[in-house]
Amino acid sequence: MDIAKRFDANPLISPADVVPSLKGAEVECLLNPGVFQFEGKTFLLMRVAERMEQRDGFLSTLVVDPSSQDGVSVVEFTLDDPKLVYDDARVFSYDGKTYLTTLSHLRLAESEDGVTFKVHEKPLLLGLGEYEDFGMEDCRVTQIEDTYVLTYTAVSEYGPAVGKITTKDWKSFQRDGIMLPPPNKDCAIFEEKIDQKYWCLHRPVVKVDSWSELNIWLASSPDMQHWGNHTCLAKTRPGLWDSQRIGAGAAPIKTEKGWLEIYHGCDESSRYCLGALLLDLDDPTKVIARSNKPIMEPIAKYEQEGFFGNVVFTNGHLVKGDCVRLYYGASDTVICAADLSIKEILTSLGV
Repeated sequence: MDIAKRFDANPLISPADVVPSLKGAEVECLLNPGVFQFEGKTFLLMRVAERMEQRDGFLSTLVVDPSSQDGVSVVEFTLDDPKLVYDDARVFSYDGKTYLTTLSHLRLAESEDGVTFKVHEKPLLLGLGEYEDFGMEDCRVTQIEDTYVLTYTAVSEYGPAVGKITTKDWKSFQRDGIMLPPPNKDCAIFEEKIDQKYWCLHRPVVKVDSWSELNIWLASSPDMQHWGNHTCLAKTRPGLWDSQRIGAGAAPIKTEKGWLEIYHGCDESSRYCLGALLLDLDDPTKVIARSNKPIMEPIAKYEQEGFFGNVVFTNGHLVKGDCVRLYYGASDTVICAADLSIKEILTSLGV
């Protein structure tokens, strides 16, 4: 049951539309933008994954380097070096140190109409410090009064963690460091307080031998700095579309029926779809309803074919009346958009 109305202009942004941040680099993927409005424009804060062009007999990659003018530098190794272990297209190690084959940063694209976007030529935010050594990924943007709160995946040798940055003007940024320690990601902060507390959704990774749990959790905070009262909100469901892993999208949407959260899930074939959770307005630990079938599936060609096929994944939207405008990543390659009706989503949940 796919109720999304995709834009005729999809894909809105492709890797060819993005200027690499460094000479000799190429944009491999565009992924899952955070979304916000500022000074009358629509902005996407995209994850841009870059890879160095490779020379025969060598393996090179980008690394975070705050001392460099560009904030990144290149390391290169010979493929026959016995210290090099390279048996995965995404990651390798040299002399015991781990590297990723791509490096992700966050970059803005802006639009007057929400359809045609101009991509900024330079990254807005690059990894900084040891907890972002492998880059920054999948940012959510929540506006609380005049402050924009950015939660993103900070990637390093310690694993994925949740980082937090705030800004009021998109020119100066306060880096608050690690909000939730690794392994954790998919963090979305509610746009208003409930019971005088801030709330967020997040996704810790629990692994014991070959068994793992990838569920959506809820936490609260008195000051947005100290998070506790962690509660497992929703679990994966064997045999359904979200049987293998689930994670939050953007900030929940306040409706008369409850807090509406559009989340992603994947099954045993790693097919990523979108569904909905409805949470109690006064007590978000209570789940009122949940999608038994996806509200959006990878059915368009650009959602089925790409760097990692059969994926629709969102962590950004705009709400106007009954319309939720989703901006989403398709097949880990391009940025697209679709409109959904809040009433239709609630009807699909049986409320």
